[in-house]
Amino acid sequence: MRKLSARLVAFISFGLICIAFGVGTQAQKPQSAIRNPKSAIQSWSPDIPRTWDDQALASFEVPLAQASFSPVQISSDYYYRMPVRPIYKSYVVYAPGKEPTGYLDGLKQREPEITFDPAKLKTRADWIKAGELVFDAPIAYEEPFTGILQSAQVRSPDFYEKTRTPVTKDGVMPFARYVVRKKGVVEVGNLSCAMCHTRVMPDGTLIKGAQGNFPFDRAIAYGVRASGSLDEERVSMRALFGVPWLHPDPIARIAQMSLEEIASTYEAIVPGVLARHGVSVFSPIQVPDLIGVKERRYLDRTGLVRHRDLGDLMRYAALNQDGDMLSRYGDSRPMADALFGKLPDPDMLSRYSDEQLYALALHIYSLEPPPNPNKRTAEAAKGEKVFQSQGCAMCHTPPLYTSNKLTPAEGFKVPDDHRTRFDVLPLSVGTDPYLTLNTRRGTGYYKVPSLKGVWYRGPFEHNGSVMTLDDWFDSRRLRDDYVPTGFRGSGVRTRAVKGHEFGLTLSVEDKRALIAFLKTL
Repeated sequence: MRKLSARLVAFISFGLICIAFGVGTQAQKPQSAIRNPKSAIQSWSPDIPRTWDDQALASFEVPLAQASFSPVQISSDYYYRMPVRPIYKSYVVYAPGKEPTGYLDGLKQREPEITFDPAKLKTRADWIKAGELVFDAPIAYEEPFTGILQSAQVRSPDFYEKTRTPVTKDGVMPFARYVVRKKGVVEVGNLSCAMCHTRVMPDGTLIKGAQGNFPFDRAIAYGVRASGSLDEERVSMRALFGVPWLHPDPIARIAQMSLEEIASTYEAIVPGVLARHGVSVFSPIQVPDLIGVKERRYLDRTGLVRHRDLGDLMRYAALNQDGDMLSRYGDSRPMADALFGKLPDPDMLSRYSDEQLYALALHIYSLEPPPNPNKRTAEAAKGEKVFQSQGCAMCHTPPLYTSNKLTPAEGFKVPDDHRTRFDVLPLSVGTDPYLTLNTRRGTGYYKVPSLKGVWYRGPFEHNGSVMTLDDWFDSRRLRDDYVPTGFRGSGVRTRAVKGHEFGLTLSVEDKRALIAFLKTL
């Protein structure tokens, strides 16, 4: 394996894969045995889709803006030769000064425990609960280091101060978990689904499945400054964000960046958005809220993935946690080429089982929003009338408050066949097209987001330029001297946040009423 920064390995683990070089992958019960009707039958027998189904994958994704470079996925034969990763029992991480006396010593006395066993799941509720175990389960560990966080960091006041990592009212840092894979050794486990889809509210309460607020990229910056190698970081960024078929190269500037400039670029990305693989450190992507995702027809802000049924959600999770690193774009596999130099033997890798992914999808479908503290007032009722009179429902259609359609970015010509294959609106809202025209997730579209749950979410816009709804409806954001309240970019003091001008000319009273209504959704 090539020598690359821990950041690249971490992102690959986060978005794609838990590389099994010494991680301790253990074989789990074959699917045929689990599904054998002569085995111990539970009272509820699930019909588990085949995750890596070649036929389903063929129509799974919307083509990229340059369609000839749309990703080609590995075959099902290759995928199912990857070993299944075990789901270890994990334990909460406390912030410095909040850990109970003797907590770590007690964990060192525990035996390793595999917690996911499909044979023991007898009801739908059992499967949903098991899915939460998968959601919370780390897939990367300290030895070998394939994560973002290490024990020294999660126990360091300096880390919390510099990254501004939030903790719950009980003192728990909920974005990582301690794991015991060998008695006497307690590791910080990283890169679970929960790491990005967990939100700590200002009062210290926790919302699982929401748009998360772990300062992922600030943690990257912290690590870059501590031990980064300039050459490794540049190679890592090209592997994560490179779009080799585009000219001029949208990330060419990294070749002239210093280590401190790289750290500062990551540090400028605010929690709630993320420079995940396949996008750009210069144009991060908003972390999605998974609550209510069952009703969404497109996944990714660029509408890259079609969501037709539970099997598609399983495929999306498998793609992001296992297979995306291996995707081929034209003649290149950007991440696999950087990490391995070629498509590796599947025995080197690991994946979720179909049963784990099925349970995970059931759990995600079961997520409910927290109680909404925003009551239906006379002002909110007035705001609903403003919402209706302004035609907002054309795109944000009740009761889902999304039309579940795609809107083309400025500069993208919609292919004729897309109008019959996909749900495409006949208008562009004029937001910054960089993310969807200059990255490996770029389809030329943005999906119409749902407005449900906006009261607990933020920052807003596809790259998180504004923190609040008040900022979004501030007409000053269209000016070049505007100071974005969310993501600005490293070294950027002012820039316009253009597009979606609906509602910007309303009176102060109508804006206030509209926002009051939106917060009740």
